[in-house]
Amino acid sequence: MEDTIHDLMEQAEDLPGGAAKLAILEEAARLADTSGLQELAYEIRGEILECAIFNGYPLKALVAFSWQLGRFDQNPEEYDADTLLWNYKWILGKVCSFSNIPRTQIEDLAEDMRKRYAEYGYNERPYYYYKFRIAMDMGELDEARRYLDTFRQIESDSMSDCEACEQSQMVRFYYLTGEDEQALAVAKPILSGRMRCAEVPHVTLSQVLLPLYRQGEVEQAKDQHRKGYRLVRDDRDFLKTIAEHIEYLTIANPVEGIGVVERHLHMALDYESGLEQMYFYAAMVGLLQKLDASKKLRLVRIPTAFEWGKEERTLEEMIAYFRPLAESAAAAFDRRNGNTFYSDWIGRILQTA
Repeated sequence: MEDTIHDLMEQAEDLPGGAAKLAILEEAARLADTSGLQELAYEIRGEILECAIFNGYPLKALVAFSWQLGRFDQNPEEYDADTLLWNYKWILGKVCSFSNIPRTQIEDLAEDMRKRYAEYGYNERPYYYYKFRIAMDMGELDEARRYLDTFRQIESDSMSDCEACEQSQMVRFYYLTGEDEQALAVAKPILSGRMRCAEVPHVTLSQVLLPLYRQGEVEQAKDQHRKGYRLVRDDRDFLKTIAEHIEYLTIANPVEGIGVVERHLHMALDYESGLEQMYFYAAMVGLLQKLDASKKLRLVRIPTAFEWGKEERTLEEMIAYFRPLAESAAAAFDRRNGNTFYSDWIGRILQTA
């Protein structure tokens, strides 16, 4: 059986990240579990976690990490603590994506990570940085500003995220608060290429588009859109970033935006992250309403597997179907978070459209 499991892992290694690779890894994990090969099962969960995190399957990542965490706590001397602690940050970066995960559970996870980092001699910069990110995910922007000030005062250590990632999240903060000049100022080292990593500038460029446009830098916004969209258009992990490109196109070039919607709607329909799916639906509905008002387009191509069983639908039909989905998702996140951040945000998008 162990040979079969290793064969499956080798097959997965040759595949690009995505559903097919995850299916093979999950089968390998199942066989390792049933065979009592716990150390191998732990290793496979690590492969599942990394593949799921970076290919748009955050729920699978949470399940795999939870399994690893339980196994680690039973026999911590058998596993690499540094890898587990590093991966804990990935989980905190995704845990807000599900409205059915209570706020108290998210807070408990952050405190558990804080305790574990202290036990292994790491400082609190990652803790406060991820509290900053969680506060943004929950629409608590005043709280996020406090955590931003706190984490920046703590020296980086080997568990801190890279400089480019942290800088990009600061751009995101000023993008959310509407502080356009500050967003663009903070984005400068990323836009110049001085700061970059595996996901930067990918996730950053979409968040300078509206600030540039509102500052009158229309051509620069257009250039950054083209550059940024090319970086993310073929990667399932960037659905929210793609939604931000749609939000920009709603203002700048809605006819171009419909092509982006049609290209990515199939991805959004079965996306595991409710938060990113909500972003896409809301941005899409804003775009469709803008087009409907202009009377420039009447039909939208939809995925053939969609339940309507037709290749095209009118703008009115699409709006009537997806607007309630976006609004109900926003209401669910607001109930969990204890505010009206997402409902207000969707309201502004639809009003602008």
